Amino acid sequence: EVQLVESGGGLVQPGGSLRLSCAASGFTFDDYAIAWFRRAPGMPREGISCISNGDRSTHYANSVKGRFTISSDNAKNLVFLQMNSVKPEDTAVYYCASGPLCSELLLSDEYDDWGKGTQVTVSS
Repeated sequence: EVQLVESGGGLVQPGGSLRLSCAASGFTFDDYAIAWFRRAPGMPREGISCISNGDRSTHYANSVKGRFTISSDNAKNLVFLQMNSVKPEDTAVYYCASGPLCSELLLSDEYDDWGKGTQVTVSS
């Protein structure tokens, strides 16, 4: 059974940093991609980054490019999202998802399994 568990969310001030983690199990980690999505209140779900666990290729949405960094620890089946210079508009529930490939389109339909999410709130 595929399981994805997010952690690391919380309250952070504008301009601050936060690191999210996604712990994956139940599949061959190196053969899949992991993406981060977020959903803000009243907004559609947004794909923000993905990483192909095999070749470590990555893609980012324009809204987070240059501020967020995705990485993975293949030995521990973990994927991280380092969030720097956060803004109030980054406030959302953040989800990780697994799928067969990491594409620049970052579409939710490309991912098969999802975690339950972790809340990130950016506020002073």
